[in-house]
Parts: sequence; structure tokens; C-alpha cells
Amino acid sequence: MSVKHFLLRQFAKHKMKDVPEGQREQILTLLEKNPELFKKIGDEIERRTKGGEPQTKATIEVMKKYRTELSTLMNK
Repeated sequence: MSVKHFLLRQFAKHKMKDVPEGQREQILTLLEKNPELFKKIGDEIERRTKGGEPQTKATIEVMKKYRTELSTLMNK
């Protein structure tokens, strides 16, 4: 495991401390499979929230937009 991989995993665990362990591991696995997709999702959510949209609404809308890519990733 590379240092970058380890640090990313630790950061994600810290940010998702309230998420149940099983779901957290599933998300971390998806993140490891396609980190670029999650960076793109995060950037878009951040852009929308900075534009004044509530974070929850921005997250839901962005996740809907990338539903197909996420579904494909989950089925790999």
C-alpha cells in the first residue's frame, strides 16, 4: 500500500466516522477503484455549495448526475 493510498484511506475514514463500518468499507473500495470520479464529484459538490446551494441538495443532485458511472463501478 502506497503512502498516498494509506493517507487517502485514513482521511476518508475520519470524514466518514459516523457511517457504519460495512458501508464505509464499500465506499473506500469504490474510491480506490476510481479516485478521479470521486474527485470530480467532490469538486462539483464544492462548486455548487460555494454558489449558495445547500450541501445536502448539491450532493443528491450530483450523485444523481453520476448515477450511471457509480452503478458501473459498483458492479465491477
